[in-house]
Amino acid sequence: MESVRPDRSSCSCCPGDDGTHSCDCTMTSCTCPENQADQCSFAEILSTTNDSRENLPALGQAREIITTTSSLTFADRLDHFLARWGVDRMGHRVEPGLYQLGNPTPDSPVLVSANYTLSFDALRSVLTGADCYILVLDTKGINVWCAAGKGTFGTDELVQRIAITGLSSVVRHRTLILPQLGAPGIAAHEVRRRSGFRVEYGPVHARDLPHYLESQTVTPDMRRVRFPLKDRLVLTPIEFVHAAPVTFVAVLVLYFLAGPLAALAAFTSVLAGTVLFPALLPVIPTHDFSTKGLILGGVVALPFAVSIPSAFTFTPWATLLAALAVMLIMAVVTAYLALNFTGCTPFTSRTGVKKEIFCYVPVMVIMAGSGIALAVLLGLLRFMGVI
Repeated sequence: MESVRPDRSSCSCCPGDDGTHSCDCTMTSCTCPENQADQCSFAEILSTTNDSRENLPALGQAREIITTTSSLTFADRLDHFLARWGVDRMGHRVEPGLYQLGNPTPDSPVLVSANYTLSFDALRSVLTGADCYILVLDTKGINVWCAAGKGTFGTDELVQRIAITGLSSVVRHRTLILPQLGAPGIAAHEVRRRSGFRVEYGPVHARDLPHYLESQTVTPDMRRVRFPLKDRLVLTPIEFVHAAPVTFVAVLVLYFLAGPLAALAAFTSVLAGTVLFPALLPVIPTHDFSTKGLILGGVVALPFAVSIPSAFTFTPWATLLAALAVMLIMAVVTAYLALNFTGCTPFTSRTGVKKEIFCYVPVMVIMAGSGIALAVLLGLLRFMGVI
């Protein structure tokens, strides 16, 4: 898949064209004017946090720092496997807070991560031998990029977590290293103004962090977001498992109502939407995920549509209606499931996904309703012996 570099519009440290703030926005760091970087009062932080006042440390006082290591245990890897397969989907979390890796000093770097186990473990596992702090935000068990899009890996949570952990009393410097894919959720100038900490963006992949920490530079190659086949297919197990219960019921019902061909068509639609779609994403024409899904669904529906005459003794006009029903229903099922893979490409955005949903979901509803209506009509006519 083509590699792309996020443009200026994807860097949320720039507030837009309202003229209220100027910012030299690079994907390495966001440098804001000093008059915009005044540290907020502790009272302001208290007013924005969800934690009660008694659970916050006093100004300048650090909370307990949790010790972690860069080694992954069997339990960690089992957790990763279960997370990939959607077992206890929202339960793969670590405790938000401040962690220390190795023997950090007040001058050691502070890296920021989500409290999703795969995100946190991917970060710490590449930092063998490093002495640093890891500030873990409460993203509700969601990975960095998705949490940034949802707002949980966001400015408010980052500022609040700095206050809750008493980070300013732990380190002498005022620099936070954030994952680049967290940029859509962070307004760096607001973080600077409200906490006094400056935001820098590290490389896309955690594996490049050791080089970044050593050289303090990020190469253009480290800034590029790539989604090869391996990275896209790693998302398929959780989506397939998520759809499996409904799929099983649909296959069972259709088998008894319309025979094995209809049951196989239902299973194939789900398989196309959860496995084939991410695998073929770069080669399917059009830009929208919905239209990509409709195209793929139509292609996989063709063999079933042309097989209807051999499976059912319909009249010619009934055969055409049955083929149309199959095409409509299978295309919609595949397209709907395809919407779950907006994270497979850097071309999507939070507003773009919302726009696409509002635009195409009504169309999908109409198509699905028409296909189901045709199938029910044909079923009734067959039961009555008309066709």
